[in-house]
Amino acid sequence: MFSARRCTVTGMQNEQHRNEGALIPLPRQFSRALVIAAHPDDAEFSFGATVSRLVAEGTHVTYVVCTDGSQGSEDRDLPAERLTATRYEEQRAAAARLGVADVVLLGFRDGSLTPDPALRRALTRQIRLHAPELVLAHQPLRSLDFPIGASHPDHLAAGEATLAAVYPDARNPRAYPELLTAGLEPHVVDEVWLPGHEHTDLLVDVGGHARRKIEAILCHRSQFAGSADPEAGLAWVTDRMRAGGRAAGCAYAESFKRLVTGAHAAPGPRPVPGAGAPAVAGGGRP
Repeated sequence: MFSARRCTVTGMQNEQHRNEGALIPLPRQFSRALVIAAHPDDAEFSFGATVSRLVAEGTHVTYVVCTDGSQGSEDRDLPAERLTATRYEEQRAAAARLGVADVVLLGFRDGSLTPDPALRRALTRQIRLHAPELVLAHQPLRSLDFPIGASHPDHLAAGEATLAAVYPDARNPRAYPELLTAGLEPHVVDEVWLPGHEHTDLLVDVGGHARRKIEAILCHRSQFAGSADPEAGLAWVTDRMRAGGRAAGCAYAESFKRLVTGAHAAPGPRPVPGAGAPAVAGGGRP
């Protein structure tokens, strides 16, 4: 059986000790956050260090993974059901490495995600059920500056469906009345953070949580099949966080586009000049 305890990485150890001081404060504190990802592993690649920091600072984080991950292998002989079971197990282990215990698996077919009413309803249900103040989700826009993997069609669909669920669906009592019948009252999300790409206006200082992000990504062992050195193949992830750190004035940072969606949220930040993360090379879904 796959164990989260085996998801370890030796790189960045010494660097971590130099970055365990006080972090630049977040725009505000959050009690509950919902991370909505298209595939197993997307949450770790996109938000892993920020998730680790949120958990460490007392935020209860819940994962929602939209698809079954059944397209995530080049092994033609591997049954889809077996691949899905492996990827779900890896996702739980990766989440646990970041301190996340609650992982919701919606099971939509990998590669076929669309922002249709079925997905919007499923995400609206999760938002009303968990009542997050913060939602982390995919960009709904195709990036023409970043590597094409950042704009996987499932990412775009999950991002669009998430924003539609945040507004208007989750807060509108007339949307999906069967959810009201089930006792799920409307809920207003205060903020949504999307990967910054070329729209960055928020940089999150992640310090030593950068190493934990790498450890969590490495829990997705099926995605590194045939790699002699998976950690070396993730150098671009660390490089991106270092670039964000240079823009933010710290060692490591993750970049976001911050959307203030609730009446009680803090005002949005001013754009950060030159804060967009550089283009990267490597495998995985950025």
